[in-house]
Amino acid sequence: MNGWRGASPTARLLLVAVLLTGLTTFMFLPLLAIELTAQGIPAGRTGFLVGLLAFSSQAFSLLSGLLVDRLGPRRVMAAGFLLRIAGYVLLGLGGAGRPAPLVAGIVAVGVGGSMLGLSTKTLLVSQEGSDPRTMLALRSTFVNIGVVVGPALGALVYPLGFRYILAACVLSHLVLGIGLVSGRTAAAVPGRTAAKATGPGAAPDADPGAPPDAAAGRPGEVTRWTLLRHWAPLAALGVAYWAIYSQLNVLLPIAANELTGSTAAISVVFTANGLLVVLFQYTLLSRVFRRATARTLLALGFLAFACAYAVLIPLAGWYSLLAFVLPVTLAEMLIGPSLDEQAVNAAALRRTGLALGTMSAAGALGSLLGSSLGGQLLQATRGGSRAWVLLVGCSLAAAAICLLLPKVRTRHA
Repeated sequence: MNGWRGASPTARLLLVAVLLTGLTTFMFLPLLAIELTAQGIPAGRTGFLVGLLAFSSQAFSLLSGLLVDRLGPRRVMAAGFLLRIAGYVLLGLGGAGRPAPLVAGIVAVGVGGSMLGLSTKTLLVSQEGSDPRTMLALRSTFVNIGVVVGPALGALVYPLGFRYILAACVLSHLVLGIGLVSGRTAAAVPGRTAAKATGPGAAPDADPGAPPDAAAGRPGEVTRWTLLRHWAPLAALGVAYWAIYSQLNVLLPIAANELTGSTAAISVVFTANGLLVVLFQYTLLSRVFRRATARTLLALGFLAFACAYAVLIPLAGWYSLLAFVLPVTLAEMLIGPSLDEQAVNAAALRRTGLALGTMSAAGALGSLLGSSLGGQLLQATRGGSRAWVLLVGCSLAAAAICLLLPKVRTRHA
């Protein structure tokens, strides 16, 4: 990858951290419910605890973004590593007879993950010599390597005991935390911020807290309406993306089983999806669509979503399911990083953490709405094609909302 070769040493270290934390997270996450059930915890309580992990991470994202901007990414990263290490230790101490450390551990892992995710993402998009799109594409690639490889590693280690997985999580986070936090990881952020505010294109009196247009010498043009015009559709698209994407975990597993008669069908979809993202995410964003605006990529991504759910309407068994994989993966590769890129490019100076936290919070709301409405939709339609027709309509509506976004070109290095 040219992006990897051209990345700074700090960016490479951050990407390695993304890879290793992703590997250990996905070693641990798919087996959490199995381990809790094996400890004698009832299924209802197990579901609550697994949901609490996701909620703790997502609900804290907006505050994490504020903390990144206020305290700096390195301090927030240090707190994230400490919380996650403490959380994994508490999970090892907890159990059916000791619910307090179990709940505390799950919350600590979730909140720590939110702080780690936003601090590393903020640092990556702030690196000198690399544009945000390249860094976000590389980050997505490394995350998906963890998604693909992590569960397989977890399955290999789990027979030895769940605590060995927790120990791997603690060790990796400890080593990475010492390496990242003790170095000069966050040093690039203030310098880059200052360069934006005082560079050749900036006005002498540019407001350091204003959005990019204001920093470029037009502070009078930045009004509440300008911010609302950008952020209202962007937040709506964040909610829409995760509401539509969440159906891969709600509607699709049941539909895949009904279409093919195989419980392994959904595993085929997720494996193919992960491999395609790992192989093509970087090339697609940094090569094929390098000159396209984030708005264009978002519109194309939601149109790909519409195509993906449209191929399920005929209910053609394996043919529909396999045809679904390519467009839904294309949608994921285009929309996820482009939402963050649009947010970063539109964010006020020194507000990158808040911008990314806002998109994470929108994603949390979208996931909650999508999961809830997906279950209701499943009950209401009782199979058939009506659910897929509705999802096609929602995807097309989201593609139309993309046209409300202002054109903001990526800041190429």
